[in-house]
Amino acid sequence: MGKLTFRGGIHPYEGKELSKDHPIEKYLPKGDLVYPLSQHIGAPSVPCVKKGDTVLAGQKIADAGGFVSVPLHASVSGTVKGIEKRLNATGSMVDCIVIENDQQYQETEFQEARLEDLTKEEILNRIKEGGVVGMGGAGFPTHVKLAPKDPSKIEYILVNGAECEPYITSDYRRMIEEPEKVVKGLQVILTLFDSAKGYICIEDNKPDCIAKFRELVLPEDNIEVLELKTKYPQGAERMLIYAATGRKVNSSMLPADAGCIVDNIDTVTAIYQAVRFGEPLMSRIVTVTGDAVQNPCNFEVPVGMLLSELLEQAGGLKNEAVKIICGGPMMGRALFTMDVPVTKTTSALTCLTEDEVSALAPSACINCGRCVSVCPGHVLPARLAKLAERGDMAGFEALDGMECCECGCCSYICPAKRPLT
Repeated sequence: MGKLTFRGGIHPYEGKELSKDHPIEKYLPKGDLVYPLSQHIGAPSVPCVKKGDTVLAGQKIADAGGFVSVPLHASVSGTVKGIEKRLNATGSMVDCIVIENDQQYQETEFQEARLEDLTKEEILNRIKEGGVVGMGGAGFPTHVKLAPKDPSKIEYILVNGAECEPYITSDYRRMIEEPEKVVKGLQVILTLFDSAKGYICIEDNKPDCIAKFRELVLPEDNIEVLELKTKYPQGAERMLIYAATGRKVNSSMLPADAGCIVDNIDTVTAIYQAVRFGEPLMSRIVTVTGDAVQNPCNFEVPVGMLLSELLEQAGGLKNEAVKIICGGPMMGRALFTMDVPVTKTTSALTCLTEDEVSALAPSACINCGRCVSVCPGHVLPARLAKLAERGDMAGFEALDGMECCECGCCSYICPAKRPLT
C-alpha cells in the first residue's frame, strides 16, 4: 500500500536541519509590545482599554468585533501607550494597541476547569474567550470552525502535523516536546462531535514524532496516527483532507461539507490550554532560521514582540540577508523591515543569503507543462497567470482559477522562472 498523499506537489530543499534539533527556548522581550487588532480572518477586535491603563499578562485588551472574530489579550504586564497605526508583516499600516512592557510579567488569574464538568457550549465559549485562531497561517477563529451547522455530520478531526513548508520546525518541536498537550487538545475537540474520529497527520520525514504519538494514543482514545508521504504542500487543508480521507474539497466548499475539521498542531495545543486552564492565546513558537542567521533556533515568545528583537536574540545575521521572510520561503511574506510584531499566525522568520527568484529574470513560457503536472489544485497556472496579468476575472474563473491555493509549486518548478503564483 502506498503512503497517503495527493496528486501533484513538489520536493523543495527542506532546510529543516538548521533548527530542528534546537529545543524550544522561552524568551521574554525587553521592548514595547504591539498588538494588531486584525490577527485573524473576520472582523477586527475592538479595543476595551485606553491610553494609560495598566494591564496584566492574560488580560483582555480587545473584544471580538463580531461573530467571526476573537478577543485579544496582553502577553505582558505594563501600561497602554496608545492605539495607533503600525506596520504589520503584510506591509500594511493597521490599528494596533501598544503596551509599554514593565518587565515584571505579572499574570491575571486564570480559571481552570475539568473537561468532564463542561458542556459543549461552555467548551466553545472558553475557546472563543481564549482568542484561539488557526495558527497554521490562515487565522480563522477556532470557535467558529468548531461550530458547524450540523455537528453530527463531522466524521473526522484532522490534526495537521505535516509542517511541509521548508525551513520551519516550530510544529516539529511542539510534537517532540509536548505531545501530551496535542493529544489532550484533540480529545477536547472530539467531545464536541459525537460521531467523529481523530487523525494526527504527520509526514514520514518525522518518524520520531510518529513513534512518540503512537506510544501515547490508546485504541480507546478514538485517535489514530497517520503517516503521510513527505511532499509540499501536504499540509494544505484540501491536500491533507484528500490524503487522510480520500475526500475532495473545492473552493466552493468548507472542510465541514466533507465531514472534516482540520486544525494545526499549535492550535490544538492552544485549545487545550484555553479549555483546561483558562489560559488565552498569548504566545507562540517561532522558528528563526535560514543560512544568514547566526544561531537558527525555536523560540516561544509573547505575541506582540518585534521580529527585530527576536532576530537579535538568535545572534543576529552572520551574513547579509538578501531575502527576509515572515514565514517560510514558499508561502511566507517578504519583509522590508523587521520592526513588525509577532502575531498569532507568525510561524517563522527566515533569512536567506540568496534569492533564487530575483537572481534570474523571467523569460517567455516554453509550454512545457511542468506547472500543470505539479499543481495540487489541478488547474492551468501559466494560462491563469496571463489572465490575471490582464485583469480578466471572467476568464480566470472560467478556467477554475479559484481552485488555486497559492502554494507556489508552479513558480518553483517553472524553468522560465515566471512568477506564476
